[in-house]
Amino acid sequence: MTGTNDTAPLSPLTWRHGLGVVAIIGVAALTLHLMGRLDTCACGTIKLWQDDVHSAENSQQITDWYTFTHVLHGLLFYLAFRYLAPGWSLGSRLLAATAIEAGWEVFENTDFIIDRYREVTISLGYYGDTVINSAFDIVAMVLGFIIAARAPVWLSIALFIATETILALVIRDNLTLNILMLVWPIEAIKHWQAGA
Repeated sequence: MTGTNDTAPLSPLTWRHGLGVVAIIGVAALTLHLMGRLDTCACGTIKLWQDDVHSAENSQQITDWYTFTHVLHGLLFYLAFRYLAPGWSLGSRLLAATAIEAGWEVFENTDFIIDRYREVTISLGYYGDTVINSAFDIVAMVLGFIIAARAPVWLSIALFIATETILALVIRDNLTLNILMLVWPIEAIKHWQAGA
């Protein structure tokens, strides 16, 4: 997953790429706002970190435990684009990954996905993300992508495994479990995640 062993040109990221990332995040944020998503937490405060995944403020503040899963998205997007688009520059890959992540953030906040989360996962009280939370989830993906592009392969793998393990231990959820429960819910896992 490292840029140093990559066959594609790893030209440095430029201000144009940064501007493209900001524009994509801006379009996603505007789309979410127009969909009726709250810009910030209805609680009236803005926090950098929300620790309690069972709180009504989860996915409402700037970051939370699930922000780390978006860093993992970045690691995986880097790997995918390294093999699916080997001739693309690093900047082109980053912009494509950002666009996909932004698309997911919009789709994730549709009634279809919100209802699915509430139906088959432990997120019974989930009612979608705020615009600020979604924007910073995309930023977290960008961070993960850049880490994967610059770090040795072993470090990206270690980061992925460590993050998944820590999240499973601390919040009884992680990227793997989140995807599994969304696509193929298993009652025993839901029971464990609920703390029973």
